[in-house]
Amino acid sequence: MSDIPNEITHDQYAVRLKKLQDLRAAGCDPFRADFEPTHFSAEALKLYVDGQDNAVPVRVAGRLLVMRDMGKSHFVKILDQQGFIQLYLKKDALGDEVYAAFKKLDLGDIIGAEGPLFKTKTGEITVRVQHYVLVAKALRPLPEKWHGLTDPEQVYRQRYLDIIVNEESRRRLLLRSRIVSAIRRFLEDRRFIEVETPILQSVAGGAAAKPFTTHHQALGCDFFLRISLELHLKRLLVGGWDRVFEIGRNFRNEGLSRKHNPEFTMLEVYQAYSDHRGMMILIKDMITTLCRDVLGTFEIKHAASGGVINFAGGWREVKYKDLVIAETGDPQWFDRGRAEKTAAAEKLGLKIEPNWEDFEITQEIFSKRVEPKLVQPTFVLNLPRELCPLAKINREDPSTLDVFELIIGGMEIAPAYSEQNDPFVQREMFEHQAGGGKQNIDHDFLLALEHGMPPAGGMGVGIDRLCILLTGAESIRDVILFPQLRPAGAPAP
Repeated sequence: MSDIPNEITHDQYAVRLKKLQDLRAAGCDPFRADFEPTHFSAEALKLYVDGQDNAVPVRVAGRLLVMRDMGKSHFVKILDQQGFIQLYLKKDALGDEVYAAFKKLDLGDIIGAEGPLFKTKTGEITVRVQHYVLVAKALRPLPEKWHGLTDPEQVYRQRYLDIIVNEESRRRLLLRSRIVSAIRRFLEDRRFIEVETPILQSVAGGAAAKPFTTHHQALGCDFFLRISLELHLKRLLVGGWDRVFEIGRNFRNEGLSRKHNPEFTMLEVYQAYSDHRGMMILIKDMITTLCRDVLGTFEIKHAASGGVINFAGGWREVKYKDLVIAETGDPQWFDRGRAEKTAAAEKLGLKIEPNWEDFEITQEIFSKRVEPKLVQPTFVLNLPRELCPLAKINREDPSTLDVFELIIGGMEIAPAYSEQNDPFVQREMFEHQAGGGKQNIDHDFLLALEHGMPPAGGMGVGIDRLCILLTGAESIRDVILFPQLRPAGAPAP
């Protein structure tokens, strides 16, 4: 698995272990707990003013990744969470003994340094080190600098190494953090309240998905890891909290793919006295705000196609049925029988399971043939009522719902509903879905609806998918710090 041959790892580990022993024998603590930087790297660099080489000293700390031995001096670069900063260490300034000890350090060691800033002849702002200290000794070598981690599994299994040696991974994952923070600010500025709802739930409700099950010893019963945030958030609408959101983890015991991870992060937002049209405005404003404030551009390269997604342009609105009819070339598609639909879908190269209902055949065509082609921002409207039991039925076409799916880059980014608040209709739709064995009925949620829930718009945003889109990642694993992996050495199922 490792990019470093075992014999090299073993030899370097032995050498570094001997250095550790020597440090301890000399009375040096190689794992300090008392160095406190004054600035991160980028903050320190901003303090430099041309012509003021005797500026107030800065204290920085980070991992040694570059060392250039000039004989009686060293130029080195350390890495912290904001990036690199260069240090200049001179024998005359540090003294023979201290300088000799520094020369014994290894790439990967973590050090702290203090001194004023100056600009080198090549124009690089640098710390002129007056004092340094070894903070933590690295006993194992880093992956080779120019090649980084080449084993994809090691990238995810040892993410801590990936973000040290792969600048692109570090940039992408830090960008994810900024995106999530900006989403919170965006919603709080619009008077939404952030809440937390249970992860362990007695009913796996709010979506049709296979849950993870666990047993609660004290209560003596099984619980499910939530598959959706929805039903508890809508209880808060009943309670009079008109604008609520949660950014939290969902868990679905299903497959892995470029777009799917069994543990994933969702934003769900609910606004009383709104509807799916209000959610369209909200999600468009949110994403364009992220582009402006976090990315600094409204044009994002689409990794899969190599094209450009333009968020500043028009966001298309199109009905689900119109897209399916255009793909099949059959204006009468929704009047066809199951046998005709199956034959037509198989001609399109799709595999249709014999137990599928009509709407599932149509949805397979949409998800496999239509959705991948929708690269520019597209609101797909009026989905079939069988797909969303929690949404309002469309008055003009009762076979559809007041729902949209926002598709960008060939992926569903955000579904949104005009929320169903009629407890009788909601019960009927739950019972119809439960008859197919896909979901238990949450009777407590139905009881809450009977107390009265205001009309509302609700929306879910897949944070991981949004980050794939905005960071130009290839896969969902590239935007999750620690994606699910089979334990090392475990056999495949």
